[in-house]
Amino acid sequence: MPGRPLRLVTGLRFDVLDVPAEAGAAALRHLAPDSPVALWGGRMRLLLAVGSAEEVPELLDWLEWGALALDLRVLGAGGLMEAPVPPERAWRGNRPLLEESSPAVSLQGAAVWLRPPGPGGEVEASLPALPAMGSPKGAPDLVRLVDTVAAQCHRVRLRRASARPPACRRNQPLAFS
Repeated sequence: MPGRPLRLVTGLRFDVLDVPAEAGAAALRHLAPDSPVALWGGRMRLLLAVGSAEEVPELLDWLEWGALALDLRVLGAGGLMEAPVPPERAWRGNRPLLEESSPAVSLQGAAVWLRPPGPGGEVEASLPALPAMGSPKGAPDLVRLVDTVAAQCHRVRLRRASARPPACRRNQPLAFS
């Protein structure tokens, strides 16, 4: 149907870890340089090895992040992800619409590749996975990635909470004595 964005089915060739762009930016160092990463609004979508979405909740518990309300989601088998705009469409004239210094910017609300998959689409070897899941040698470690993302999500949450006035002062009129 024209006008509807193309959607990619997750759980067949990749799973997705969806986090705030600010938290995802810190995790990029734990990914292989050719690991696909997409931006959608203020969210970063990190592609993971198939089956990783099922492991993330238990991994968060094991890393002792499970008790906190973190702003992260996983998409696994049967999930859908908006297909990111091809890199060549993410330009306005000779300027990129997406600057590395501003990872939360996207093309008119559409998903955009920050790191597009390479030619041929064989990216599975570069996707983060648990070593026990038979990940290819040299694949990024899912444990380190999830721990980094969880810590960054927590920092973002704390920063946002400290930016708001405390509940006890929100509706209290000023008192002078």
